[in-house]
Amino acid sequence: MLARRIIPCLDCDLGVPGGRVVKGVEFKKIRYAGIPWKLAAKYYLDGADEIVFLDITASHDRRDTMVSVIKKTSQEVFVPLAVGGGIKSKEDVRDVFNAGADKITINTSALNHPDLITEISDLYGRQAVVVAIDAKRRYELEDCREIVQTPEGPCWFECSIFGGRKFTGVDAIAWAKKAEKLGAGEILLTSMDKDGTYDGFDIQLTKEVVHRIKIPVIASGGCANPAHILQVFQRTDVSAALAASIFHFGEYSIAEVKNYLSERGVNIRL
Repeated sequence: MLARRIIPCLDCDLGVPGGRVVKGVEFKKIRYAGIPWKLAAKYYLDGADEIVFLDITASHDRRDTMVSVIKKTSQEVFVPLAVGGGIKSKEDVRDVFNAGADKITINTSALNHPDLITEISDLYGRQAVVVAIDAKRRYELEDCREIVQTPEGPCWFECSIFGGRKFTGVDAIAWAKKAEKLGAGEILLTSMDKDGTYDGFDIQLTKEVVHRIKIPVIASGGCANPAHILQVFQRTDVSAALAASIFHFGEYSIAEVKNYLSERGVNIRL
């Protein structure tokens, strides 16, 4: 297997001048974490393999703010940058790529207009398209769902859009398979139940999605310590782990996490 990746995530609130990084719990209870390009530069120097920027207050009139953030970041950060939030068209994609991004992540627009995945993939290559899936457990079982057996009982996972504010009725595992066929090069898989809880990654969800598709999957949601990252790497074939709170608030550095993983036999870039 290729080296596993450690990816810090910067949830950006661009409703203030210059933007700011924030972090929530289960997509709520938001608190301030720092300045986007300054945090990105810190993580680059500390050994991040990639950095994800998500515009959580995305709207058309704030697109220029995100472009400005990426321009500033790309002047000092030389690892792949993925940008998501409010990307609705090929023009939006062009703007963030021209600013210095290497990948785009799409969630709401991908579910609402699946052909956009193919259009972007055809223009820029499959490697440039990351489909983000924000999934929540549902224990009310229905027909035609991908049922997953968990210690808490059988469930399925529902996709949400608009930053977790609206649910779609779409099965997350089935959507991951479809996104791959449409041209996605990677899946950013976030467990809404685990997000910001410090309870560890949703192993059952992650394992099922990784098992069903061939493109790389990034695990997201719930990381509290290096042991949680080790667990998701040992128990699933996920290619990367994404974390936010443990890095933003100084609990662990990326270098500390990587050394911990390397000492325990995980193939990691040091």
